[in-house]
Amino acid sequence: MSKILIVDDSPTQLFWLRQIVEQGGHQTLTAESGEKAIELAGCEHPEVILMDIVMPGMSGYQAKRQLGKADSTRHIPVIFVSSKDGDADRAWGLRQGAREYVTKPVDPTLLLTAISEAMAA
Repeated sequence: MSKILIVDDSPTQLFWLRQIVEQGGHQTLTAESGEKAIELAGCEHPEVILMDIVMPGMSGYQAKRQLGKADSTRHIPVIFVSSKDGDADRAWGLRQGAREYVTKPVDPTLLLTAISEAMAA
């Protein structure tokens, strides 16, 4: 069972993403901010992080950059999960170092495939 950290400021999105990930056979951790995600990633060492982009305070992009700077978290693959669905948004997310970019509303099969591929890489 893999540990997946889900980061989203929306309780509704956290609930749905958690349902998908747990039904896929994974253990979940949740954070409602980029700051909390960095803290949890450093002490819990998840196998993958699912990260929203638009959040109050620290954005998903900023959190990804912070995770990439720390020796203890730079190896953790990040999958952006966002309602920003333009081609430019996707390209920018991948340029920030995300392993994959999944748009909301999330297709469960696509998300679970992205998680599996991120863990296998």
